Amino acid sequence: MARTTPHDHALAEGDPLYRRIATQLLGELHDGTIPPGERLPGERQLAEHFGVSRETVRQALQLLRRDGLVATDRRGSHAALPGVPVETPAHFGFPLGAGGAERGSVTRATVAWEPPPSGHAEALEVAPDRPTLVHRYWSASADGRELRTAVTSFSAVALAEVEELSRYRDRADGTCAAELRRAYDWMRRAGLSLHHRDTITRIAGTPSVRVTRRVHDQYARPLEITELVMDAQQEILVYEFMVPAAV
Repeated sequence: MARTTPHDHALAEGDPLYRRIATQLLGELHDGTIPPGERLPGERQLAEHFGVSRETVRQALQLLRRDGLVATDRRGSHAALPGVPVETPAHFGFPLGAGGAERGSVTRATVAWEPPPSGHAEALEVAPDRPTLVHRYWSASADGRELRTAVTSFSAVALAEVEELSRYRDRADGTCAAELRRAYDWMRRAGLSLHHRDTITRIAGTPSVRVTRRVHDQYARPLEITELVMDAQQEILVYEFMVPAAV
């Protein structure tokens, strides 16, 4: 939130104080001061921001939660208003390669709770037959030409640390549409620094390349592995970069 001092204008009279605070907070959600999906400041900071007690803030948040405007998990509250999420730069967006889908293409993304594909279990340091969240992405041009396919498996660490990912477990039946475009944002907001290692190799005899992305956190714990096949011709390229945790 841009402001951290109490408002200098008088509150409207009539309604209970907590309801007036809820109305003011809702205004800040609507005007984009707090973007959809972003974490709200803690109760103490909100109390200082509005110049009221923490109990008043707690009642205001409860009112907004009841109306579905704020959601709360074990890491705090976040804005639940519908809206366009903050865009993630394409070079580290999720799913890998989705940001480059050509105009007019058709895309599909689903999640399933199942054992990871061959090779993923070792990268995630789990038993081959242990189920986990598996995300599949597919895109094709308007004329039906396949452009990209990607399979991502998440580790037990990612599911334990990132509340937004763990919520998919109960509905991951292989047909559920998956909106995980902000998966990396969710990881960073959970306090994880993201270390990416992307390996890009040509697939012999085809116009395609395979990109294997491995992501681990600041403690060297694996978070996810993605294998993407895309219609392109490039030389082998390996590069690494780190995205710090959100502060």
